[in-house]
Amino acid sequence: MKIVETALPGVLVIEPKVFGDARGFFLESWNRQSFADAGLHLDFVQDNHSRSARGVLRGMHYQLENPQGKLVRVTQGAVFDVAVDIRRSSPHFGKWVGAELSAENHRMLWVPPGFAHGFLVLSESADFLYKCTSLYHPPSDRGIRWDDPDIGIAWPATGVAPLLSAKDAIAPQLAAAEVFA
Repeated sequence: MKIVETALPGVLVIEPKVFGDARGFFLESWNRQSFADAGLHLDFVQDNHSRSARGVLRGMHYQLENPQGKLVRVTQGAVFDVAVDIRRSSPHFGKWVGAELSAENHRMLWVPPGFAHGFLVLSESADFLYKCTSLYHPPSDRGIRWDDPDIGIAWPATGVAPLLSAKDAIAPQLAAAEVFA
């Protein structure tokens, strides 16, 4: 696999080796030893799978008391995936990176603890899978505005207005949010 560093230290694009022929393709999406050999010593405790329609925007989410690292990928469709550094002590606080993840490009994104995460569906629908390093813990669940002008995420146009959950529609801006020290 190929590890591509992003503008935010710790957030990585992972490009697995894909073996394809006339029958289709094969790729290894997770191998503890391969990731450890690449310097990523990860212990996943929960896998999640969501399906969303074009224009659905999920985010920007994080868990404050039980932070999650997430290894995310798309198995059908395409999304624009985003990580925002929300560690006040970081020189990159409030900065974001984004990457297109799709069934065609097979890319994965590693979003470490300390970052808010979200995605926008670019295709008619998308199946989004993510492995988490901590269990979902509702009392720790937090979010920040997807359109916070102080962060300035450049979401791509999808031809439809973003479809948000009620929770995401009222999330606070970064300046007012509970974040990591």
